[in-house]
Amino acid sequence: MRPNRLPEQPVGRRSRAEVFEGVINGAIKRVVVIGNGFSGAESQCIGLVRALGLSGCHSLYRVTRPRGGINEWLHWLPVSLHKKVNYIIRQIYSRFQMEAKGNEVVPFSVQKTGLSNVLEADAKQIAMMACDTFDKDGPLLVVASGRDTIPVASSIKRLAPENVFVVQIQHPRSQLNRFDLVITPRHDYYPLTPHAQKQIPWFLRRWITPREPPDRCVVLTVGALHQADSPALRSAASVWHYDLSSLPKPLLVVNIGGPTRSCQYGVDLAKQLTAMLQNVLWSCGSLRISFSRRTPEKVSKILLKELSANPKVYIWVGEGPNPHMGHLAWADAFVITADSVSMLSEACTTG
Repeated sequence: MRPNRLPEQPVGRRSRAEVFEGVINGAIKRVVVIGNGFSGAESQCIGLVRALGLSGCHSLYRVTRPRGGINEWLHWLPVSLHKKVNYIIRQIYSRFQMEAKGNEVVPFSVQKTGLSNVLEADAKQIAMMACDTFDKDGPLLVVASGRDTIPVASSIKRLAPENVFVVQIQHPRSQLNRFDLVITPRHDYYPLTPHAQKQIPWFLRRWITPREPPDRCVVLTVGALHQADSPALRSAASVWHYDLSSLPKPLLVVNIGGPTRSCQYGVDLAKQLTAMLQNVLWSCGSLRISFSRRTPEKVSKILLKELSANPKVYIWVGEGPNPHMGHLAWADAFVITADSVSMLSEACTTG
C-alpha cells in the first residue's frame, strides 16, 4: 500500500500523529475496538490495528441500536435516547398485549442482530478496566469508528484521560479535542463544495464545514482505512488459488453495494451497468460479480437475468464463502459502485 502523505507540521511542534507513533513503538500492548455492527466501519478499525501490528491484542465491543419495526425510523436519535424510547415502546406494547391476550404476554418483536457474542460497549467499564490494569499492562489504545461510537469513545477519554489513547475514525463533526487523534478521509472532512456551502446558514457552517488547516489532532487520508493489506492479500491469493487462478484472463470483478443518502440508484443503474458489461464482455476472459447485503433485490435480479447465462460470468449471491478477498487478490480490473469508499479504497490498494 502506498502510504498517504500527511500535512506538513510546523517545525518544533509535535503533532498528535507523531506522539501516537511514539506511543505505539513499545508502549501499547492492548487495544479495544469499538464498532457499530457495520462491516465498513469496523473494517477500518481492524485495518488500523493490523497496520500497527496489534491484531492479536485487540478486543471487540459494539454500540448497538434496537432494530426492527419502528426502530428503523429512529436512527436519527442518539443511541442512549433511542434505547430509552425503545424501552418505553416495549412496555406499552407488552401492556397492550396483556390486555388483549388475557394476561398472556406476547414478546415484543425485534429483529435479531446476530451480535450477541460481542460485548456491548460500556464506557464506564472500559475506562475502569484501563485504570485498574494500567500499572500491569500500560496504556489502552481505543479505536472507534462510526457516529454511534462517538459518545462512548469520548466518555472513555473523559473518564480515564491518563490511561487511554483514543482514536476516532471518520469525522465526528464537532469537539475534536475530545479525542487524542481523529483519522478521516479528506472527502469526509471537507464534504461540501463552495457552491454547497453557500446553501448552508452561516451560523451552521463552522460545524458542518471544517476550517483549514485541520486541527493538529486530525490525520487526513485519501481513502478509507481497511484490512486489505499485503499480508491479507497474499493469504487470500493462497486460499482462493484453486478457484480463481485457472480462470481465463483478464478477470474483471464487479462489486455492487447499495444506495446511500449521497449516492442514490436503483433499476436505472442496474440497466446501465448491464449494458456496459455486455459491451466489454468480449474483452474479458472472466467476469465475476458480487452483491452486498445492501444491494436492492430489484438491482440484483436484473443483473442475474441478463448475465447469469453467459459462460464467462459467475455471480456470487451470498451462498458459500464470500470471495471478496480472493477477488481483490486475483482480479485484473474492477468495476465498483460509488456508494462504498471502503470497496473503492480496497481496490486501489491492489495497484
